[in-house]
Amino acid sequence: MRTFTRIGLSGLVISAVAYLGGAPLYAAGQAADDGSKIMITSPKNGAKVSDSFELKYDLVKGSQAAHAHVFLDNEYQKGFNGTFKGVSRGKHQITVTGATMDHDLVAATHTITVDVQ
Repeated sequence: MRTFTRIGLSGLVISAVAYLGGAPLYAAGQAADDGSKIMITSPKNGAKVSDSFELKYDLVKGSQAAHAHVFLDNEYQKGFNGTFKGVSRGKHQITVTGATMDHDLVAATHTITVDVQ
């Protein structure tokens, strides 16, 4: 009887692992796709800009996005007010990503490169 119990429990454990193994799980830090959309409208990708320039974007909020986070060369621009000031010469990457009320990022993102003259 004990042998059958062990076989039964082993089968149950194997079934649970197989079931959970096929379930889509989000990796830690992976942003949720909530249906939000972001598009940087100005400047255009590849634009030549001065060391101070305005960033404009459109955010279509999905089920979780509440606002957007702006990044310059992968650095979060906390409190960004819409204008970059004193950016060094050369090529720079600008990314705008949707974020929840708790500041967790969602999948909506748009990245451009600008050339500061």
